[in-house]
This record gives sequence, structure tokens and C-alpha cells, in this order.
Amino acid sequence: MVTDTAGWRKVEHALAGQGAPVVVFENGLGARLDWWSKVWPDTVRETTALAYNRAGYGHSEASPDPRDGAHVVEELRALLKARNLPPPYVLVGHSLGGLYMQLFARQYPSEVAALVLVDSTHPDQVRGAGNPDLWPTWLKVAFRLSTSDVAKQELAALDATGQLVASLPVDSAMPVFVLSALRAAGASPSALADDANRKRAEIAHLYPGSTQVWVDSGHGIPLEKPEVVVQAIRDAVQAARASRAAARDGGRLAPAPGRVRGSTAEPGCAPAVGERLGACTQAAQSGG
Repeated sequence: MVTDTAGWRKVEHALAGQGAPVVVFENGLGARLDWWSKVWPDTVRETTALAYNRAGYGHSEASPDPRDGAHVVEELRALLKARNLPPPYVLVGHSLGGLYMQLFARQYPSEVAALVLVDSTHPDQVRGAGNPDLWPTWLKVAFRLSTSDVAKQELAALDATGQLVASLPVDSAMPVFVLSALRAAGASPSALADDANRKRAEIAHLYPGSTQVWVDSGHGIPLEKPEVVVQAIRDAVQAARASRAAARDGGRLAPAPGRVRGSTAEPGCAPAVGERLGACTQAAQSGG
């Protein structure tokens, strides 16, 4: 684990592996880079990878800037530049991190080789029945008591981020892989659960030609079914390398047709409390 300076702030991150494209991981709301601990080892055997904690999480220095997607994306780009990691990247985002990666891909399509959305937040997630003002009281109380101030700020900025994503065009040639949880909403039907499931299904339609995989998992796919995430990353890396080879040869690959399939892989186990990605990465500390 390394804490280094990017954009005048210290950012905690893990960097390992060799080769291109660089795989970049973005965490969900309230989550730290530990969420990728079951995906990380296979990924860094394949190529270079970077996981990090956003401003205000872990040992990453807090930022006085708004916690919307526009600032998150620019801070991530500053980190990638500081670590001399060249584009185009394979972006991998879970939950709210998926919304941030959608914004990155739409704002800077020339910097993105492929996109992997792991049970991603929809641009309209907090509209309609998903509006936090309409959440049941127990959920509002649980969120207020269990989340940090920075997570609350990110949630408050979520709709603005989503609408910025929706306002930007989609690069139809970019390979997009959508992993969707079959069991995220639980067994009890509700307006909120129905709305979340509908939006979960709709994300793939935002990206014509995308590959959607329905995973027999709850929302925590990186911990429950890491092998499915690993396979999607492997497919994305291979697609990126094939596209680069075709460009070198003067040709142009057509985007692969979309497909929908299910996953029957056995569940993985979550890391033990306190388990970190540091076991997979350099343990040096640097400041500045």
C-alpha cells in the first residue's frame, strides 16, 4: 500500500502488475479498496492495475472540493498522471464507483479502452422511487448512523453526477461489460426494490452492444463472486489489446454484439476483517 501525493493531496493506493492496458478500480459508496482483494491477484497477473481510496477514505487526505463525480474523475486522472500510468485504461467500477467510471468514459472516451460496470449505480438511481427522501425510515436511520460524512456528501451529489453522465454521449465502439446482481434487492418486494431492479436491468440499454451478465449474487459481487469480475476484466483487457493491435495494423475492429448470460459460479468468500490489498502490492510508504 502506498500513500503518495497527487494533485496536492495524499492518496492511498495499490499499484502492481505489468503491461497494458492499465486496469483502474473505483470503489462504491462508503467502500475502500479492500473490496477488490479477491479480484486483485488475478488482475495483476494479467496486466498493470491500480486501486485507490477516494479523498476522505482510508488514509487518503480529505478534499475541500464538492464530492460530485466531476471532481472525483479529475482527482483520479491526477493520480494516474502522477503515477505515470498512460491511457487508454480499462475502468472497473462497483456501485457508485460504476457511475463515476461511466462519467470518466463519457467525458474522456479517448482515454478509455473498455468499461466494466459491477452492479453499477444508474444515472437516474435517486430519481423516482429511489429518491432518498422516499426511503423507509429504517433505511434513512441506518444510512445516517453507519456512513461517514464524505459518503453522505457523495450521496447528496449523486443526482448531479448522474445527470451529468446522462447529458454526455456514449462511444458506441467502446467495449462495455455490465455485471448485474440477481439477489441485490432481497426477498421482500417494495417500491424501492422494484425501482432498483428495473434500473439495474436498464443500465445495459444505456450502452448499445454491451455485454450484460446476470450474477447469482447480492450487491457485493466483488466479494461474493470475484471470479465473475475477474472474467469480465480479462475479456475487457483482451478486447482492448485486440483493438490496439488492429489500430497498429491499420484496421478497425467492429464492436462485439451484445449478449446476456447468467452466472452459476460458486460464491467466493469475503476477506477477513482487516485483510488488505497490501499483500499483493509494494509495502513502501512515501509522502510529500
